[in-house]
Amino acid sequence: MPVDPYILLLLGTVGLAALLPARGTGADLASGASTAAIAFLFFLYGARLSTREALDGLRHWRLHGTVLACTFVVFPLLGLAARGFVPAGILSDPLYQGLLFLTLVPSTIQSSIAFTSLARGNVPAAICAGSFSSLAGIVATPLLAAALLGGGGGGDGSLGAGGFSADSVTKIVLQLLVPFVAGQVLRRWVGEFVLRHRKVLGLVDRGSILLVVYTAFSQGMVEGIWHQVSPARLGGLLAVEAVLLAAMLLLTWYGAKALKFGRADRITIQFAGSKKSLAAGLPMASVLFGAQASLAVLPLMLFHQMQLMVCAVIAKRRSRDAVGPPEAVAPAVAEEVTVPAPAGRSRTGAGTGTRSG
Repeated sequence: MPVDPYILLLLGTVGLAALLPARGTGADLASGASTAAIAFLFFLYGARLSTREALDGLRHWRLHGTVLACTFVVFPLLGLAARGFVPAGILSDPLYQGLLFLTLVPSTIQSSIAFTSLARGNVPAAICAGSFSSLAGIVATPLLAAALLGGGGGGDGSLGAGGFSADSVTKIVLQLLVPFVAGQVLRRWVGEFVLRHRKVLGLVDRGSILLVVYTAFSQGMVEGIWHQVSPARLGGLLAVEAVLLAAMLLLTWYGAKALKFGRADRITIQFAGSKKSLAAGLPMASVLFGAQASLAVLPLMLFHQMQLMVCAVIAKRRSRDAVGPPEAVAPAVAEEVTVPAPAGRSRTGAGTGTRSG
């Protein structure tokens, strides 16, 4: 099974942070650059998301509501249930809190579209579902983190989000929400440029995320938190994440069937509702956890690669089972928060269970 090249870059960045962590003035510069990169990422997210596409997609509200429920209700409930692995010795408390955080982040966009397309599902619905999830996550993820991870990190080695203090609110608003809104407001003037140069800006996206990872893991090395992670605990984390992914894949597929969705919509729900966004989760963790972010994002990084490999196999199997010509496959399954389709392809027929456009 091929490994996503971007995961190799992420791992290389982690290795660089382990060997040459940013310290002193270098750490201050890296932190400032990371903060600017996060703001720029969310500005691009806002500039890419077409308000018209979002409003058109609302016509398929049952599908989008199901995906949002899977992402922000079912996933967190399973994350809370995984707390039982801590007293059993399978997970440490910091790794568990990182696992719980991954269940709170929004769904992917690009990889959901790619797998839905490969499996011959409802591609326009996948575009809208991923966009809605990313938009909702800007508010839902910090709120859920404050409610479920609150209590403050620090002395006990936990990752707590520190409660929903005024400082937390200010950071989230300034680094995430304000740039996103600015992107939406300026989309009329910059949206066409962003879409026309999305490949180049995609590299900027990924480079920014690598900077966030380097800063977070450098802080972790300086704080000495990596002594908390043993190979046995990493193996336990991978096993728990495999169970989590399998549970969500089964729940989204058979749950959508119980809700009377057609095959194409079930495919969209399965891929959009069972996956988590590395691109959105990393910047959010950096804002919410600070120096503890390296442990917070480790479960998300591992889950990201696992979901890509497993969903690639499922999508190919669904494609073989389908009848008729496939949709054009999205260009890459690596995580990019991009909405590549023109507005005309984003329309979905409410409750039809078929592809449109």
